[in-house]
Amino acid sequence: MSLDEATRERIRSLLETHRVVLFMKGTRQQPMCGFSAAVVQVLDEVLPDYHTVNVLEDPALREGIKRYGDWPTIPQLYVEGELVGGADIVRQLYASGELHALFGLAPPDRTPPTITITDRAAQAIREGTREADGMALHLSIDTNRQARFELAPAGEYDIVTVSNGIEVHLDPGSARRAQGIVIDWVSTLGGEGLSLSFPGALRSLDVQELARRLAEGGLTLIDVRPAEGRAQAAPLPQARVLEEEGYAALAGLPKDTPLAFICHHGISSRAVAERFVAHGFSEVYNVEGGMDAWAREIDPSVPRY
Repeated sequence: MSLDEATRERIRSLLETHRVVLFMKGTRQQPMCGFSAAVVQVLDEVLPDYHTVNVLEDPALREGIKRYGDWPTIPQLYVEGELVGGADIVRQLYASGELHALFGLAPPDRTPPTITITDRAAQAIREGTREADGMALHLSIDTNRQARFELAPAGEYDIVTVSNGIEVHLDPGSARRAQGIVIDWVSTLGGEGLSLSFPGALRSLDVQELARRLAEGGLTLIDVRPAEGRAQAAPLPQARVLEEEGYAALAGLPKDTPLAFICHHGISSRAVAERFVAHGFSEVYNVEGGMDAWAREIDPSVPRY
């Protein structure tokens, strides 16, 4: 089926009006497929502004753009009226620095970041990749510090760093954000898995300051203790309970929500807090001393156990 002239003209008008146009599923703020999200993430790294077209809102345009550039899939990136390609090509151009050159930008810094992989994490990675011959461990960290590990073939332009004998492959943006991270293996109520800690991102909060912040409002306190601990000393009235609400629900809060995590003595809460830091939360606290310190210093009526 040929492309009708009306749709062709609409596409031509969009490309003449905007230097950079991304035909995608969803919007820049809310991509509706993983491939569209991947291209948005790349473009957000290099461009402050570009035009997006949500093809899900217009079936004629969705099919028409495929015929216009003889490219069968969505998303499609156009620059100055010329088709660049889809998600795989855009990511490859970004990794190689060619996308920066296309936009007249300086090439990306390709310095491998310094990272730390703990012994526990290194052991878990080795066990998990033992039969993954020919595959490399990739780490992507988006602009919200959302991190994702993936086993995939090594890319020609990967930035590779090594810690504790483990190779980690990154793209330029992820490499920049990975500087100084610590990768650990943690066990929480949400299960076991790799955890990322960003340097200086997790803050400590003593119980005196916690009391003041709770009185002022605006701080979300999350009790991470198991049921048996909460049975011996009930959660503070302002606290939300991780085990009851679920990890996913709390991780879905706005990333600028101030969060404080509390447990019995401040140990397991730190591990949980670090996972929320890795999910991109910008203001995260661990309550040092936990409920035991609260009972000693703030409210003696709280049972110590």
